[in-house]
Amino acid sequence: MPPPAVPHGMCLKVIDNRNMRGGMGSETNPLKFMNQDYNILQEYYLKKGRRFADDFFPPDPRSIGEGLLKPEDMARVEWMRPTKLCPDAAEFIVESVSRFDYSQGIVGNCWFLASVGALTFQSKFLQKVMPDGQSFSHNYTGLFHFRFWRFGNWYDVVIDDYLPTIDRQLIFVQSKTYNEFWPALMEKAYAKVCGSYADMHAGRVSEALMDFTGGVHIHYNLKTAPTDLWEIMYRAFQSEVLMGCETPRGNESEEELPNGIILGHAYTVTNVYQVMSGRYPVKLVRLFNPWGKKEWNGDWSDTSPLWNTVSNEDRKQHLLDDNGEFWMSMEDFLRTFDNIDICCSYPDFLEGKSVSRWTSKYHNGSWVIGSTAGGCTNHRDTFCTNPQFWLKVNEMDKACEQGQSNVLVSLIQKPDKRNRRLAAHHGIGFIVFAVPPEMTSEGKLGTSFFFSRYPVAISDKFEAARQVMSFFRLEPGQYVIVPSTFSPNQPGEFILSILCKNEIHIQ
Repeated sequence: MPPPAVPHGMCLKVIDNRNMRGGMGSETNPLKFMNQDYNILQEYYLKKGRRFADDFFPPDPRSIGEGLLKPEDMARVEWMRPTKLCPDAAEFIVESVSRFDYSQGIVGNCWFLASVGALTFQSKFLQKVMPDGQSFSHNYTGLFHFRFWRFGNWYDVVIDDYLPTIDRQLIFVQSKTYNEFWPALMEKAYAKVCGSYADMHAGRVSEALMDFTGGVHIHYNLKTAPTDLWEIMYRAFQSEVLMGCETPRGNESEEELPNGIILGHAYTVTNVYQVMSGRYPVKLVRLFNPWGKKEWNGDWSDTSPLWNTVSNEDRKQHLLDDNGEFWMSMEDFLRTFDNIDICCSYPDFLEGKSVSRWTSKYHNGSWVIGSTAGGCTNHRDTFCTNPQFWLKVNEMDKACEQGQSNVLVSLIQKPDKRNRRLAAHHGIGFIVFAVPPEMTSEGKLGTSFFFSRYPVAISDKFEAARQVMSFFRLEPGQYVIVPSTFSPNQPGEFILSILCKNEIHIQ
């Protein structure tokens, strides 16, 4: 099950320790992925007058990966530089970056491309991911680079510009402008991080949203979402956020419904707007299909007669072309889609005005076989051996008392292999217990402590996912948070992130 919905009525300023430090692995000083330094390589190839070829992600079948192409098609693949595909015309960006620049190729990475669509709206995040100054003319060496957040650190990822083609046509993400190549190069950089293009096949939109922001992730299950979700989404759209959503899984892969919606598919949320239909207000959501085609055909779609009931100004400004983007009512959105993910640096949109300043802290940890991999509470004898994080919550300023929840806990498990599809995802979760004030945090708490009291908060379920999270309220006092795998002796590394509306101390 997805993480529980975030209660409404919260506004926060995040003091993010990761971004403030500016040390190695920060967004201002990223780590070099696979120890490849863009500046050193660029200088070397400029001096030599040669074009860069990447030995760590070579232009051969290993980089495509298994299962995407039939053997006979793999034999036809030719890796070509954009300067050969479009002699004297290749451009990194034509005019500007837009969600309409591309359409999905044969790899099932709609989750990634829906996130790219969201990224194109926010120049702050876009400039982090796609550094300026790259082109096929000035200081061109066949070398490009992109930046992604991965499990606690930002990485600068170097690639060459060889792209896989068949009959001189790109086989993965395709640009709608023949000579524009930023989408294909960004996809290649992310494929390198994942291990291959095949390793990008299937995923959750939240994964790429997180990797583009390195910030706060909020998830809503639309079946249990708060009644004011549209208002939250509206405020989010006015802020610096990335939003994506997903449809429920169908009986077949990417099954198309009669209403034009694709099941098991990711979409970008591109606008949230209210129109007056006659005398009645209607709350709308605009969505984008990364295929660049296949749209909703119900109420408020491109050809819906309901657009004749709004003002001429709204109709001219918001009525769309057949380009994969469409409007639908909030009611239809809730009925049709399964969940929505919002990623941002500062989720100020959760409520109106607030003077609260939230604190963000994170810790790296590990589960070690025979030592700290104790499993969940089903395993009474070993649960207490899991890592234990003591949390002290101070009194809250009275001006910040509005809203019920004051703590967000997120648990991310790190992959055990480079190739994304081969990484083992254990069932993970966490449990929070209140600690009596007379107890101290010297040494680990034992079995008798955990099985003599009820937890005050838990993650939703132990889920075999990259991340689980929960948003809840803790009164001032001291607590212990225990992250664990579902079964004992399942090794792994994790990141435990804690955001709190109060001042907190963690040990």
